[in-house]
Amino acid sequence: MQLVLTEDQAQLSRTAHDFITASPPIARLRKLRDSRDARGYAADRFVRMAELGWTAIPFREADGGLGMGSAELVVVTEAMGRGLAPEPLIPSIVLAGRALALGGNPAHHAQLAAAIAGAQVLALAYARRDARFDLTRAPVHAIASGAGFRLTGEATQVWAGHLADAYVVVARTAGSDGERDGLTLFVVPAGAVTTVRQHRIDSLNAALVRLTDVEVGAAAVVGEVGAGHALLTRVIDEATVALTGEMLGGMAEVLERTLGYLRERRQFGVPIGSFQALKHRAARLYIELELSRSAVMAAARALDAGSPGAAALVSVAKARLSDAYCLVTNEAVQLHGGIGMTDEHDLGFFLKRARACELTFGDAAHHRDRFAALGGY
Repeated sequence: MQLVLTEDQAQLSRTAHDFITASPPIARLRKLRDSRDARGYAADRFVRMAELGWTAIPFREADGGLGMGSAELVVVTEAMGRGLAPEPLIPSIVLAGRALALGGNPAHHAQLAAAIAGAQVLALAYARRDARFDLTRAPVHAIASGAGFRLTGEATQVWAGHLADAYVVVARTAGSDGERDGLTLFVVPAGAVTTVRQHRIDSLNAALVRLTDVEVGAAAVVGEVGAGHALLTRVIDEATVALTGEMLGGMAEVLERTLGYLRERRQFGVPIGSFQALKHRAARLYIELELSRSAVMAAARALDAGSPGAAALVSVAKARLSDAYCLVTNEAVQLHGGIGMTDEHDLGFFLKRARACELTFGDAAHHRDRFAALGGY
């Protein structure tokens, strides 16, 4: 398995890094946070990302995409992670967008085209309060109603959900919690739901999405009725790998900033980075970063190749990154001393993002358990 970037991927990485760092990215996020910006990200920058082709990466050319895959996508999300870019690439494109690409009808594909162009934002509503990473615990119940269905329920932590133009909603049409059969995905327009914005600790957007007797037709179904679990699992795996790319970028940026501080900060007349104990701590963080990079690249390439062991590698990557991102940010705060604890210092944004990423799509314990289950244990 190739664990180095191709020439094209390296060029994509440089382009993404240049775009993200063109303006001070953390200062931009700080301004959005402090002003309680109504959108939480810059719509014009998201359109620019679409113009650069980022939103088209994981789709077939027939869908208006570039025919690339997760290996290219993680290169972009790594750059976004370095700058903590709040634009909804993962929720709109990798979550909801990929669901439409894999199971949508022609009308859904037309909506997907608008999302790829950056003209619309989509969101996936799949989690409820007591689900604890269990995808069989759908947030919405659906009952047959005429030629369609009536949806009622509440989804929580819907990433980019407070201003989405449409939602892919996971509902239970048959069976009960714990059963994989009986889950169905529906496309629901924004006007049919009510949303409550959730202000997360990492300053990114999320929302409660409530549906009360929402009537949808059979054309709203994504994939097959009652067979949505496999589609949902695949979409979540792809989004998990994209997220680990972002986490990898955040780790790399934090380590780079910390090493710079160790070289500049002087104590007893010498840089503190010359102290052996701090060298050892920095070396450990570098090892964690490189091991994490290998895990992310392996998972991305396995997904693109359709490998039978792809799901296990996704869990390996997410478990490792969940632990490593938190470790690197914790150590960075300590190595920076008192200034690392202040809100005025940028490290706090990475620390908070690490905590949110740790729990998104399953924490380390969940993915270790999943890895064991996939191995028959």
